[in-house]
Amino acid sequence: MNKKEFADRVENVKKRLYQIAFLYLHNEASALEAVDEAVYKALRSLKKLREPQFFETWITRILINECKQEIKRVARMHPEETVQEEWETFDYDSLPLKEAIRKLPEELRAVITLRYFAGYTLAETSNILEIPQGTVVTWQRRALSLLKLELM
Repeated sequence: MNKKEFADRVENVKKRLYQIAFLYLHNEASALEAVDEAVYKALRSLKKLREPQFFETWITRILINECKQEIKRVARMHPEETVQEEWETFDYDSLPLKEAIRKLPEELRAVITLRYFAGYTLAETSNILEIPQGTVVTWQRRALSLLKLELM
């Protein structure tokens, strides 16, 4: 894959990448910075991409790792604060849903974010999170059960 093709493919997925970053970081500036950093890291390691058909999964995984690093960095710098600011700018259906998703454990929240907000399939979610597809199904079922309990 050359740089032109890379740029074209990034252009096609940039909105989805931003949505995922925002769902992780809850802050517009941090989400944009995470997407920029993920694209930069992906470009630097483009030769490591063995199968170009998995480009979107590959760059999404880089983005998720970048978001996790940012969450850890902010937690170290400001232990009394979290990166859960500016939720109001993202349009969830309702506030209770937003709060219920925020309370989920990280791995369950990741599955819900990728499946329902980013629109990835089970197989794509499995590849992005680097876990078996059966685990994605289990975590999704568990997350939906917890959300149902929380929202009732």
